Amino acid sequence: MDRSRLDIRSLAGMAAAFQKRIGAIQAAGSPGFDWYPYDSLGNFFVLADLLTGERRFLLDLIGNRPALDVGCGDGHIAFFLESLGCKVIAVDNPRTNYNQMQGVRALKAALNSSIEICEQDIDYDFRLPDLQFSVAIFLGVLYHLKNPFRALETLVTRSQYCLLSTRVTRFAPDRKTDLGALPLAYLVNETETNNDSTNFWIFTNPGLKRLIERSGWRVVDYASVGNSRDSDPITAQGDERAFCLAERAVAALTNGRLLSGWHQQETFEAWRWTEKKFAVVFPKVSRPGPHVLRLDFFLPDGRDRLSIACSINGTALAERTFVKSGHYRYEAAVPDPALTGRSVLAEFGLSDAFAPGDRDERELGIVVSSVQLIAVD
Repeated sequence: MDRSRLDIRSLAGMAAAFQKRIGAIQAAGSPGFDWYPYDSLGNFFVLADLLTGERRFLLDLIGNRPALDVGCGDGHIAFFLESLGCKVIAVDNPRTNYNQMQGVRALKAALNSSIEICEQDIDYDFRLPDLQFSVAIFLGVLYHLKNPFRALETLVTRSQYCLLSTRVTRFAPDRKTDLGALPLAYLVNETETNNDSTNFWIFTNPGLKRLIERSGWRVVDYASVGNSRDSDPITAQGDERAFCLAERAVAALTNGRLLSGWHQQETFEAWRWTEKKFAVVFPKVSRPGPHVLRLDFFLPDGRDRLSIACSINGTALAERTFVKSGHYRYEAAVPDPALTGRSVLAEFGLSDAFAPGDRDERELGIVVSSVQLIAVD
């Protein structure tokens, strides 16, 4: 189907129809576990009121890059987007998933789906593939996390946009203390929210916006539903949900995919250490014409001279030498014949690196803040 310029309100209607398809599969027989009981696809009707301008064309926003469905439940949103031609990775934690992820796997088989299912502890050791995603869908998850900062900082290293929803509050549990103007979060105890021990931080609206922005995102669309007059963090009557579309506020480390020779960064990833040899793969070049390979990096103290060599699909590029510690840019023109093929592999080699030692067991090369393959106008 032609999915371009499909308005979010049209998508909401299509999502409702797809929910009936899922319902028919679930009603066909007893799977031996309980299905996720909530209508995830109903969120599209809220998104229809949230998204503005060009962002109303959600599938155009997703484009050709894969999307993430984080905290996927039984994967309803992932399967729906796949039915529209999107590539989707569904992520959840079996320990906290409603049916230990049996539901998403059963639906994948029933729908003959090709989505990738990724088991991850989103709270403690949240890691994603070294891919760049278009949109991370992160609905109804944040208030179930002890470490919401970590989750949002992980997503911003991999996704251009984040569609997020979570419970928020304007008043304290006494419903008298007004918190609505302050950037705060209320930590619930295990019995306050329907005895659900997986609920933790309930932010005020200013608190949620500050969390999002301090995690490296920029809020572009924001709305709330439910009790938006005197919400509280614990009662069903006081339930208010915030929905937000955020855009990454910082440049991605690469417009390709990191391969070997890169050290994992545990927090907000504006840079990464490399080893002596490291590599990046870029998508097939669709636009003919001149390109340059650009590497922005920091050369740390301890080496007076460093040379960088690079090849693109086996074709050697110009070697560059850098003297003294400091911030530098390696840039080299890429010959057109080197850009043919299904992908573009860039392999770097340094003349020197710090050997593993007692203080750090890693081989350390340079600190890279950006590596890009760029078309030159």
